[in-house]
Amino acid sequence: MKAIHNIDPIYDKNSRILILGSMPSIVSREVKFFYAHPQNRFWTIMEKIFDVSLSSIDQKKEFLLKYNIALWDVIESCEIVGSNDSSIREIVPNKIEKVLAYAPIQCIFCSGKKSYELFNKFFKTDIPVIQLPSSSSANAAYSLDKLIECYKIILEYL
Repeated sequence: MKAIHNIDPIYDKNSRILILGSMPSIVSREVKFFYAHPQNRFWTIMEKIFDVSLSSIDQKKEFLLKYNIALWDVIESCEIVGSNDSSIREIVPNKIEKVLAYAPIQCIFCSGKKSYELFNKFFKTDIPVIQLPSSSSANAAYSLDKLIECYKIILEYL
C-alpha cells in the first residue's frame, strides 16, 4: 500500500538535535502526529529522561521546542505493508535538508535500524549521525529501561 507522510516536521531556529524515524505508523498517520501508537515507547522514554508528563499533542510539541529537539522522519512516501519497516520499498525521502539548513543541528539520531540505513543512503552530512534502538513495541529485545539508557545520549547534545 502506498503511504504518504502527512505530519509536518517539528523544529525551530533553536533545534540542536534531530530525531528521525523511518515512516509514521498507520496510527500516527491517522492521528497526524509522531509516535501515536499507544504501545510505542518514544514518548514514555522522553518523559522519563526529562522528568515531564506529556499527555497531549500540544504538550509534546511544546516539549520538543523547549528542549531544542527537532522531530521528523526520513521517508516522505513509500510502499509499505501495515506499519512494518521491513516491508518498505519505493522510497521517496523527505527534504531533511530544509531542517538542517534552518536549525543549528549538532547531532542526528535515527530511531531504529531502518531510519539509520535510509538516512545514510539518501543523505550526506558532516553532522554526527547516531543510531538508537527503535522505540516500537515490536523491538522486544529492548526493555523500556534499556531504551531509556540508550536514549539518554541525546542529553549530551542539548
